[in-house]
Amino acid sequence: MPDTELLADEFEEHRGRLRAVAYRMLGSLSEAEDAVQETWLKLGRTDADEIKNLGGWLTTVTGRVCLDMLRSRAARREDPLEPSGTFVPDPVVSPLDRIDPEQEVLLADSVGLALLVVLETLEPAERLAFVLHDMFAVPFDDIAPVVGRNAAATRQLASRARRRVKRAAAPEPERDVVRQREVLGAFLAASRAGDFEALVAVLDPDVVLRADAGALVGGVTVSKLVRGAEAVAGQALTFRRFEASSRLVQVNGEAGVVAIVDGRPQSVMGVTVAGGRIVAMYILADPERLARLDLAGEKPGE
Repeated sequence: MPDTELLADEFEEHRGRLRAVAYRMLGSLSEAEDAVQETWLKLGRTDADEIKNLGGWLTTVTGRVCLDMLRSRAARREDPLEPSGTFVPDPVVSPLDRIDPEQEVLLADSVGLALLVVLETLEPAERLAFVLHDMFAVPFDDIAPVVGRNAAATRQLASRARRRVKRAAAPEPERDVVRQREVLGAFLAASRAGDFEALVAVLDPDVVLRADAGALVGGVTVSKLVRGAEAVAGQALTFRRFEASSRLVQVNGEAGVVAIVDGRPQSVMGVTVAGGRIVAMYILADPERLARLDLAGEKPGE
């Protein structure tokens, strides 16, 4: 087998890990794929015989590619008119009864939407140091050249990011998927019935709703950030006409819903449940991003 094919096989062995790194860095599945592909191209331009630890090399190069993408994104200030705090990362959507092996790698360490939203608030270098060290055990000596600092300064970056992640952490989420579905089911039933009091009862008093619709629609953005049970319940009532066609799914390993209108996905909603109530809701309704997600074959919920 030619050396290029051997190298390609070795790269494929690491692809799942590299996608996981890039997904945590970028919060975008399509951009994560682009970053992994760029890493492959960089490997092709490198003398592989000089690489002592291919897995470590690929991980740090993927991190560097993602860092450049984050810095470019910040420089462009994409979607400057979008309200602050409404960004929802690309969700990983799975059927209720299973998560395929590739998604298991992607979601290792319980990477929910809540964590990805917090990571989005970090500076690019902080995010890189935290993701590579705290999530993938890359030594600071290996991360330092990527961020252009010494190991001690890189350690400080990760420490600062760790504190910010800890401060922004939501209550410990419910891990029992059956219980998650029960709470989400109660929310959907109350929404369908237009029962405001029942909606408030299933929402945490400090619940936060993030709805990301992407670009402006008709000159008006429908992206929003809503806080508090009564305010979120009021928003839920406006969407109850869509509930009859919703499908229960897993969103990043937690209970969620895909809303279908005229046979086409209109939104994906993930929720975080803690203490028997919904503490956070994440709705992606951006048509362009929804079109890139693999939502085919999802089965209607019970």
